[in-house]
Amino acid sequence: MTATQPLASTPALDRIRVGSAPDSWGVWFPDDPQQVPWQRFLDEVAQAGYSWIELGPYGYLPTDPARLTEEITRRALKVSAGTVFTALHRGPAVWDATWDHVAQVARLTQAMGARHLVVIPAFWRDDKTAEVLESPVLTPEQWRDLAGGMERLGRRVREEFGLEIVVHPHADTHIDGEENVARFLDATDPDAVGLCLDTGHYAYCGGDSVKLIETYGERIGYLHLKQVDPEILAEVVRDGVPFGPAVQRGVMCEPPGGVPELEPVLTAAQGLGIDLFAIVEQDMYPCPPDRPFPIAERTRRFLRSCGA
Repeated sequence: MTATQPLASTPALDRIRVGSAPDSWGVWFPDDPQQVPWQRFLDEVAQAGYSWIELGPYGYLPTDPARLTEEITRRALKVSAGTVFTALHRGPAVWDATWDHVAQVARLTQAMGARHLVVIPAFWRDDKTAEVLESPVLTPEQWRDLAGGMERLGRRVREEFGLEIVVHPHADTHIDGEENVARFLDATDPDAVGLCLDTGHYAYCGGDSVKLIETYGERIGYLHLKQVDPEILAEVVRDGVPFGPAVQRGVMCEPPGGVPELEPVLTAAQGLGIDLFAIVEQDMYPCPPDRPFPIAERTRRFLRSCGA
């Protein structure tokens, strides 16, 4: 038996399809001198043993479908999802601009044969400067706009592009920990809006991923796998450190060195009885260009040992 094979006693997680994303290579922006070139990301993600990738920030990978298809096909890669940021809590005034961007990303996502669009709420703090942009607490009217806007978005994305939206709870956004995630899910139509459970962000905000799967399993449509370093997280919470600087401190760590334990999360997800993508996303912006690849290889071996 090789080191990459699961132990005989490890249950096969045959409903889980593992991939990785530009985020695990320190990519947060379409263009940034601190990020690795997209060609290197594609080369290394394939070499690390992954078959599925996300598009990352729109414009980082080629946006011409023919060019991107050529690049991923020759590396034996496939696309699982695209990603968009939205600020639908700001009401009808932002709808047209939001839809223009969503449609742009959805069109490329559809052309790549993917079925999911990961929707991340807007940050209330700037992700580069940590400047506070707006209140971290929504008013009742803003909650209604957020829920209604996401339902409208989910239905239109499905109608026009055949994609399912999965909303991604995220640190420093209005959909973050247990209370706000439950409030959002209870306020939205399950037929229109699914959830992307990011294990790292949910733990960062105090949530229990297994409990969420057990409670709202019918809403889970997609997984992001990451862990947080509990010691650094305690310092971050104590000092009120924004998410960007927290990442620079190393709060998002390499599995299996942090929380939550991923084996119980994957087992709970397998128990849902549906096919799920589980995309590794270890926030590392910025990072030295030679750091991501060996971490990605070790993480893939670890996930194989879990049965994925």
